[in-house]
Amino acid sequence: MQILVLNSGSSSLKFQLFSMPEETIICSGQIERIGFEDAIFKFNSSGENIEYITPIADHKQGLELVAKQLLDEKTGVIKSPDDIAVVGHRVVHGGKHFSNTTVINKEVKDKIKALSSLAPLHNPPNLEGIEVAEEIFKNAKQVAVFDTAFHQSIPEHAYKYAIPNKYLEQHHIRLYGFHGTSHKYVSEKAIEALGKPDSKIITIHLGNGCSMTAVKNGESIDHTLGFSPVSGLIMGTRSGDVDPAIIFHLAEQHGFKLEDINNMLQKQSGMLGLTGFSDLREIQEEAKKGNKNCILALEMNAYRIKKYIGSYAAIMNGLDAIVFTAGIGENSDVMRKRVCSNLEYLGINLDDAKNAVRSSGIREINTKESEVKIFVIPTNEELEIAKQSVALFEN
Repeated sequence: MQILVLNSGSSSLKFQLFSMPEETIICSGQIERIGFEDAIFKFNSSGENIEYITPIADHKQGLELVAKQLLDEKTGVIKSPDDIAVVGHRVVHGGKHFSNTTVINKEVKDKIKALSSLAPLHNPPNLEGIEVAEEIFKNAKQVAVFDTAFHQSIPEHAYKYAIPNKYLEQHHIRLYGFHGTSHKYVSEKAIEALGKPDSKIITIHLGNGCSMTAVKNGESIDHTLGFSPVSGLIMGTRSGDVDPAIIFHLAEQHGFKLEDINNMLQKQSGMLGLTGFSDLREIQEEAKKGNKNCILALEMNAYRIKKYIGSYAAIMNGLDAIVFTAGIGENSDVMRKRVCSNLEYLGINLDDAKNAVRSSGIREINTKESEVKIFVIPTNEELEIAKQSVALFEN
C-alpha cells in the first residue's frame, strides 16, 4: 500500500510517500517559504535529489507542484494518481470533535473549517491541502490525523481554565494542545530508549512553532499550547505567554482593532518581533556579532523553556528524560546548551562535546553522571501519520 503524507504548515509543505506497512520511504520533500517569490522546492528519492527556487503563491500551487513531480516521466516515482491508496493529512486543530484518526468526508471538512478561527495559520492550509488532494488523487482515501488528539489524555484540572464554567460547557473553551503527532512519536522513542514504560518525560518541540509536553507513563498530562497555538513558549512569529490584559489595553487605550492585535500576536511577535528575524540560524549569527536584541531574545527563549521544565518536573514528581526535537531542537546545539545550563538541581547535566556533534539519528547528549537523560530525537510526523492511517484501515 502506498501512502502519501502531507504536512501543511503555515508557510511550508512537507511530503513523504511510504510503502506500508514496511515503512519504506519511496520519496520525500518539502516546500519552504510558501507565499514568497523565492520559495524553495526540495525532492529526494533513491534516484533523484532535486532543489530549486521558484515563486509559489499558496499551498494549492505548492501541492500541484508536488503532484507534478511525483508523476514526472523522468524523475517521478508513480505512474498514475491511482497508485496512491491513501493520503494522510496533518490537521492542527480538531477541537472537541476529533480524538482519533478519521476518514475525511464533507462533515469532517466542515468542522475543520469551523475550527480555523482557533488555528488561523494552520487549519486553512490543512483544509486546502485536503481539497487539492481530493482533486488530484480522486480514488485515494483521505485521512486526517489531528495534532490535538494525543493531548486528549490531559486531565480536567490541567485543561480547564479558571473562567466561568459555562464557557467550557457551552463554548468548549479549554486547553487542547498541539504538535501531538510529533510529541507522541518522540516520546515513544524515548520510552524505548529508556526501557521504562512508567517514565516521566518532557518533550520539547522547537521549530518555527514551539511547544512542550509533560508525558507520564506514555500519556500527555500537560502541554504549553492551549486553546490555540499561540500560548506557551516564544516562537518564530508567535508571542507565547502574554498577560491577556495587554490585548484590552491596546484596544481601549490605543485604538487597535482586535484583528490587528491578533495579527500582531500570531505573525509579528516572537523572535521576529524581538529581533527582526524569524529564522533562528540568522538570530544566532547576529548574536555572535554582538547584536544585543538577538542575544536577549535567545536568553528569553531559553528562560521560558526552563520555566516549563521546572513546572513539569514538579507536576510529575520527578523526571527521567528530556527530549529535544524538530528543526531547532534537533539542530541548534546553542539553544540546547542554553536550555540545559544551570539545571543541575534537577539532575540535568549536558555533555558539551556530545551536544556539539551533529547526527541524523537518535542520540544521548548528557554526561555519564547526569541523573536525567537528555535525548535528541528527530521527529517523524509523516511516518507517525502513515502508521496511524494504516491502523485505521486494519481495524
